[in-house]
Amino acid sequence: MRPGVAPFSARSPRVVAARRLSRRRLRDQTGLFLAEGPQAVREAAGHLVELFGTAEGLKTHADAVRAAGDAPVWTVTDAALEALAETVHPQGLVAVCRQLDVTLQQAIATRPGLVAVLCAVRDPGNAGTVLRTADAAGAGAVVFAGDAVDPYNGKAVRASAGSLFHVDVVRAADPLEVVAVLRRAGYTVLAADGHGPVALPDAPLRPPTAWLFGSEAHGLPAEVADAADTRVRVPIHGRAESLNLAAAAAVCLYASAGAGMAHP
Repeated sequence: MRPGVAPFSARSPRVVAARRLSRRRLRDQTGLFLAEGPQAVREAAGHLVELFGTAEGLKTHADAVRAAGDAPVWTVTDAALEALAETVHPQGLVAVCRQLDVTLQQAIATRPGLVAVLCAVRDPGNAGTVLRTADAAGAGAVVFAGDAVDPYNGKAVRASAGSLFHVDVVRAADPLEVVAVLRRAGYTVLAADGHGPVALPDAPLRPPTAWLFGSEAHGLPAEVADAADTRVRVPIHGRAESLNLAAAAAVCLYASAGAGMAHP
């Protein structure tokens, strides 16, 4: 802001325009999304279009503000930031960022050893957590296939904890076509299935591997699971009925990560 210019209020046109990105339709139309908090802003360097912050937030998180580079930085009132943020106690910064989508062909052109595919996963918290776990396990791409949640949903972005900016993000309409493309590219495609005939310790984990994960409520569609090379179950040694999606994905992805280090 120029010296002497009052901070933007919640009714300021720039704030109103940014706030509209909370709607998927506007995100899809503009190719933009909101990233909230200093950690997300730091990770968004290079993808950041503009940054909004309270005077206190801009001062406290000066290192994150530097991630904006040449993008405009706007001082806003506390009420304006609360209008932009979705959390109860926002941390003083909200950025408008460019979406990061690539095609599946682009994502596998660099031959990542591990790919995660979310088939019709609708819960944004689960989706963002799996994306974060995939990044931690060394996956090069995360595919949102079929009727999946928007990876740029605010809750999904927060749950990814910045990992959204570290991996290739692919959105694909047809999970079966995703499986076909991966298999033609030489990937072993494994379906995480609680009733799969092969236990995880016996699964073929040597890279390149792609894991298919279904929704928490319904699992993988039968036709998608059947299209995989192998349906793999995570053994349950106690009395729990099952693992939730994020836990099962973590176990599977880290098993592949370990196999990849053993077989470079």
